[in-house]
Amino acid sequence: MQHLTRKVRPGAGRPTREQAEQRHEELLDRALEQFLEKGFELATMEAIAASVGMTKRTVYARYEDKRALFKAAVQRAVDGWTVPVSALKAAESDDLEASLVAFARIRMANAISPVGLRLQRIINTESYRFPEIFTHAHDQGSRPTLEYLADFLRRRMKAGDVCVDDPETAATAFLSMVVGGPIRGIVLGGPVDAAALEARIKFCVKLFLNGVRPR
Repeated sequence: MQHLTRKVRPGAGRPTREQAEQRHEELLDRALEQFLEKGFELATMEAIAASVGMTKRTVYARYEDKRALFKAAVQRAVDGWTVPVSALKAAESDDLEASLVAFARIRMANAISPVGLRLQRIINTESYRFPEIFTHAHDQGSRPTLEYLADFLRRRMKAGDVCVDDPETAATAFLSMVVGGPIRGIVLGGPVDAAALEARIKFCVKLFLNGVRPR
């Protein structure tokens, strides 16, 4: 009697943990796009599920409602937007001006990245409804950079390179000068002019140093 061997279709069966996680990340990315394009009120769980080829039931099995999915999508964006402190440390050198220029470039590149721009746009449109997303983005995304810059200025004060009364305020002012202004225009749809951004960084660094160097 001839035995029949059942053929298994490639890709059949339960997805691996890695595949499942990739699908989950895709869901969160598509959800953020839907929330950004349509706003929280008009975006639907059905449309989000369909955009990633999932059933609504599958999405609800992981997120109890649209608010939970929205917060998870924003959290993923914040995670991808955060500048690692290790990147700032690697950019630091004995040259005060060169270090500040390097810090500004890192922060600027981060802010104008696709993830950075999407996150800032969603915060601008939905933070009135979810004030916690602004707080979270600041605490997780901006605060580590500000703390590192403040510590950098303290160390430079001890070396006699700068003189500031409040390193935390000085760090905030520095980032506002080099990044804050142009980013507002870019978030609203303005063009990204790399040469102009580089020129602004160098100008603002010199202006900042003129204000904090000992006299």
